[in-house]
Amino acid sequence: MGSYISNTEADRREMLDAIGRRSVDELFGTIPKEALLKDLKLPPGMAEMDLVRKVGAMAEKNKVFPVIFRGAGAYRHYIPAAVKRIASAETFITAYTPYQAEISQGILQSIFEYQTMICALTGMDVSNASVYDGASAAGEAVNMCRDRNRTGVYVSAAAHPQTIETIRTYCWAAGVEITLVPTGADGKTSLKGLEKLLAADKAASCVYLQSPNFFGLIEEVSRVAEITHAAGALLAAGVNPISLGVLESPGACGADIACGEGQPLGLPLAFGGPYLGFMACKNSLMRKLPGRIVGETVDSQGERAFVLTLQAREQHIRREKASSNICTNEAHCALTAAVYLSVMGEAGFAEAARQCHSKAVYAAKQIASVPGFSLAYDGEFFNEFVTSCPDAEKALRALEGRGILGGYPLGDNRLLWCVTEVNARDDIDRAVRILKEEME
Repeated sequence: MGSYISNTEADRREMLDAIGRRSVDELFGTIPKEALLKDLKLPPGMAEMDLVRKVGAMAEKNKVFPVIFRGAGAYRHYIPAAVKRIASAETFITAYTPYQAEISQGILQSIFEYQTMICALTGMDVSNASVYDGASAAGEAVNMCRDRNRTGVYVSAAAHPQTIETIRTYCWAAGVEITLVPTGADGKTSLKGLEKLLAADKAASCVYLQSPNFFGLIEEVSRVAEITHAAGALLAAGVNPISLGVLESPGACGADIACGEGQPLGLPLAFGGPYLGFMACKNSLMRKLPGRIVGETVDSQGERAFVLTLQAREQHIRREKASSNICTNEAHCALTAAVYLSVMGEAGFAEAARQCHSKAVYAAKQIASVPGFSLAYDGEFFNEFVTSCPDAEKALRALEGRGILGGYPLGDNRLLWCVTEVNARDDIDRAVRILKEEME
């Protein structure tokens, strides 16, 4: 699309020279080639209307599946119509980062309500409202734990692979190596492996544990917290927020920090974003929390009012001493999550979580009944589970041919299935029938 942007070749050359790059290809050289957009083969100088028509025809090649059994970090949930209606009000859409904070009372209140709900969900004392996505939140959580005397970072190998890579990137920038805690044959973090690693490191700073983990299994968070604290380190727990409708909170399990991807809280799949990283922690770590923290007070008339209470780590506050580069407050995504939680209410939220779990249990049993299919792990899960099968590619093709997006392929003929409240029993039964017909 370079020919449709008004920058001249001289403009591009000047910008590249300023940042020390020889070409646009070199500028984007760190992006994997398979992720780059291929040549759209658009002729130069098309009229805007013709261009829109051409690109629109390309977009029609995208296949939208009416039935989805895939999660792996991004989840399809039912979003009540009121959520979009309220969140798209012009008052909210036009608001941005409250640099003149106390003037923006409406935005401050929405952030305060969001933070309060996140604390209630996670069992923590304080929350922020600033992080781009769940993986960034995990990286920031690890940064919160490190200090001069303790730098060892331990990450469960059963966490989401992209989260692991994001944490690795954050640590690389700080000159810190991460150590992966091995996964046992049961698909969960090895407690013995964790104990052994921490026993050999007197400078361990933190352990990052995801539960439910990437394979959908519920980890022993309380036990990991005991092992971590015995080594003098802190526990950062990654969590699917919907699971907290039925599972014990990270705070109740002894975690020091809770974080995760807020997309399930009223944000659609939307081709990958924008999403929302949520973070919450114990009071003792509040001044290490990145982003903005809004508090409640009273004004000179004794009326309820909101203030931007703390920005402990931001570059526009701390300048060269800053330890976070988060510089937006994700206000609209946070607002959407708060509206979703309000509309669902405690009972509705818990019911959505119960349906995710119960339907996943049913689906796991039915899929495992297909000849050649079996559950890869026996442990308890929330709404995702792994099956082994004779030919994963054949199974996915069979489902896709009937309008169903099957599980996420893990390699070695294993599929990671996801079921949420939007998957009807008829959807599950039809997918199972297709597998039985096609996999014979």
